[in-house]
Amino acid sequence: MNKHELHGLWLGLLGVLLFSITLPVTRLAVGTPEAPFLTGFFIAFGRAGVAGLLSVVYLVSVKATPPTAKQYQSLAMVSLGVVFGFPLLTSLAMRYVPAAHASVITGVLPLATAALAARVNRQRPSVGFWLCAIGGCALVLSFAILRSGQSGWWPHTADLMLLAAMALGAIGYVWGGRMSTQMPAQQVISWALVMSLPVTLPLAWLFRPLEPVPWFAWAGFAYVSLFSMWLGFFAWYRGLAMGGTVRVSQVQLLQPFLGMLFAIPILGESLDATTVGFGLAVVATVFLGRKMPVHSHTT
Repeated sequence: MNKHELHGLWLGLLGVLLFSITLPVTRLAVGTPEAPFLTGFFIAFGRAGVAGLLSVVYLVSVKATPPTAKQYQSLAMVSLGVVFGFPLLTSLAMRYVPAAHASVITGVLPLATAALAARVNRQRPSVGFWLCAIGGCALVLSFAILRSGQSGWWPHTADLMLLAAMALGAIGYVWGGRMSTQMPAQQVISWALVMSLPVTLPLAWLFRPLEPVPWFAWAGFAYVSLFSMWLGFFAWYRGLAMGGTVRVSQVQLLQPFLGMLFAIPILGESLDATTVGFGLAVVATVFLGRKMPVHSHTT
């Protein structure tokens, strides 16, 4: 690994570290069903609105070249995944599940990203890859059902929202990674946020809190607006571009455990053997899946 790739790996690790705090502080901001604070709709649209306004200042200050019409199409996919889909679904879900629980669900994101990237790049994953992908999803679904507290074999609605968020997050990661080879990585998320402002700002105002909200809920909102929605992507997309998607994306394996660890001091949650055990199993499955060969389609 050369110095350039090593720098990319460290940037990727920084991005994962910042993203790992997202679920605990989102839980802090939305509260619980018994003690609700900010709504998931406000957090999702508000964080994108704040980050979008910061992006305007940034893009003007660096005199960024506007995207081409074709690039706007790809940026729309980035927006779908990481500006709207992932933030909205996770913000809605986090009121109903502990952050440590949700961190286990996020363990499938690297495999979802790899599977989608293979599809987009016209590659053919091996049978071993798909077996690992199916195994990882089965583990996550089993964990969700086990912890749902419901009768029957069906996960909690919040877990289904988290799984859908992982799929949408993969879309944002794949298209964002591709766009980072065409323009500076930090401009990718900034343009995606700016083009979303006509939607995010009005909706943030519509869902604004009308009652007083504790300071720590606002602190959680500030974090997801500045770091989860903006600066984290500066590091993450730049790391993918410098170190290579295959190599740098491996550090995502740390995200479930970092999320669990941050939930302890931020929320006072405790870890049990079942949560840690399923987390380890999911990460091991993802690790094996990422080692399986992915072939290019032959013509």
